[in-house]
Amino acid sequence: MSLARHVDPDQIIQTLHDHPSISPTQAPLNCLGKAHKHHVYSKSALSTMTPYSSRYASQQEISKFKIPKEGEKAEAVAQMLKDELDLDGRPNLNLASFVGTYMEREAEALMVENLSKNMSDADEYPAMMAMHARCVSIISHLWGVQKGETAIGSATTGSSEAIHLGGLAMKRRWQEKRDAEGKDKTKPNIIMGSNAQVALEKFARYFEVEARILDVSQKSNYRLDPELVKNNIDENTIGVFVIMGSTYTGHYEPVEEISKILDEYEEKTGNDIPIHVDAASGGFIAPFTYAHAGGPKWDFALPRVKSINTSGHKFGLVYAGVGWIIWRDESFLPKHLIFELHYLGGTEESYTLNFSRPGAQIIAQYYNLIHLGFDGFRAIMENCLSNARLLSKSLEATSWYTCVSDIHRKNKDVFNEEAETSANYVAGLPVVAFRFSDAFKTDYSHVKQENVSTLLRAKQYIIPNYPLPPKEDKTEILRVVVRESMSLDLLDRLITDIIAVTEQLMNSDPMDLSAFQPGATTIEKQHQSKGFDHANKHKAERPMSKGVHRTVC
Repeated sequence: MSLARHVDPDQIIQTLHDHPSISPTQAPLNCLGKAHKHHVYSKSALSTMTPYSSRYASQQEISKFKIPKEGEKAEAVAQMLKDELDLDGRPNLNLASFVGTYMEREAEALMVENLSKNMSDADEYPAMMAMHARCVSIISHLWGVQKGETAIGSATTGSSEAIHLGGLAMKRRWQEKRDAEGKDKTKPNIIMGSNAQVALEKFARYFEVEARILDVSQKSNYRLDPELVKNNIDENTIGVFVIMGSTYTGHYEPVEEISKILDEYEEKTGNDIPIHVDAASGGFIAPFTYAHAGGPKWDFALPRVKSINTSGHKFGLVYAGVGWIIWRDESFLPKHLIFELHYLGGTEESYTLNFSRPGAQIIAQYYNLIHLGFDGFRAIMENCLSNARLLSKSLEATSWYTCVSDIHRKNKDVFNEEAETSANYVAGLPVVAFRFSDAFKTDYSHVKQENVSTLLRAKQYIIPNYPLPPKEDKTEILRVVVRESMSLDLLDRLITDIIAVTEQLMNSDPMDLSAFQPGATTIEKQHQSKGFDHANKHKAERPMSKGVHRTVC
């Protein structure tokens, strides 16, 4: 028998299962014409045996793509699904993600008790809606809402929806102004850096706005370059997306510097270009840390900042499913985007893209804000930054790695040796982006940086290795997000394992571990989406320089 170029595991399993008498060497062949032998199975076992005595134990696979004709006992199905989910990574060791994986038992209990509550049913759940309104007020005050202005906002399903709402408001205000002036309104554009998360570019594509994506560079700290902003704005620019916390390196973008550029542009041309701050992560970090935004203003203290979004499920410390969008004043939310709804006996206003959405996360957000208070949030965010600094310094102390992120570098203007806080260092997210040092690459040219990620995955850590944005994509980085649940003990273990894995690669012969990378194409993947892994990225329809960049968030 010749060796097959490809083996289909589903075909082998089904053939051997349906035809148990055939030889294993015949399994890949088409054996449907052979006699079929049925397994003996008794339904009476359902009521007396364990979950593993159901038909799904050995007689039949769980249906993947069609609903089965007969159901199965709850405990049996739950156990089968639990067993399959054991193949997932451990959430707390998913160091690629900004999304929180820990909540206190009291918060979890509140969420479970309120899982059935729908945010669209405002008249039926007035207490929940009151908590929603309180969250909007608390967050707007954290972001420097000004006296005389009435902040308005809403919970969303995440920052993506919030960004789209902020962008839509800017587009509509620009259109109304162009209508009033009798000018053309068919060519709107919006400014963002190439480090922007994909949600920002999605807004532009979905809502027909030209995305002017500006290159980032080492000189600009891999973030939006103010000089390029100055050269790319015009009368058709509806706004500028400025990011408080790049997902690549954790750098805060210079909101105040860009605001001054736009002030100067308005003085010369009369064109008023607003800023929307994407503070998906930084919105719950900058207000609490001693570093703030590093000195410059970033929030509603700047008149040009009209709206801000954040993710409650990131450093708002809530499980996935909640974001926030706040406008500094209700005048900046165009009436055209507000719908008056008559629903289930009540009347309410709606200005979200989604209608039905979970209410439990809003209750959990309010719990965190009241339970932790300002001091509690500050303690958690300072701890995250402290641990991120320790990881950064430890990696650079090996001389094998260089950090691209800067939160461990001293802020020479305000450094205070008596008080070890984030104020002594460059402001940013608790993100550690690092790469092999130049000396390491010279001495160990056979070692591939992506193999560090692969070997750490074998230890259950998920630490991505990926290129920086276009124009800088020849540099690949490993990245760790230090969340609340990264204790000092876990950090010690992580540093030890990174060193051990690196030494293992240094002392080994050249090897290619790409075959061990997770993500082999399954039948489920084929039904979900197209795409290519790192080894086959050259097969993509567009090169990286023209692609949409998801990053890891």
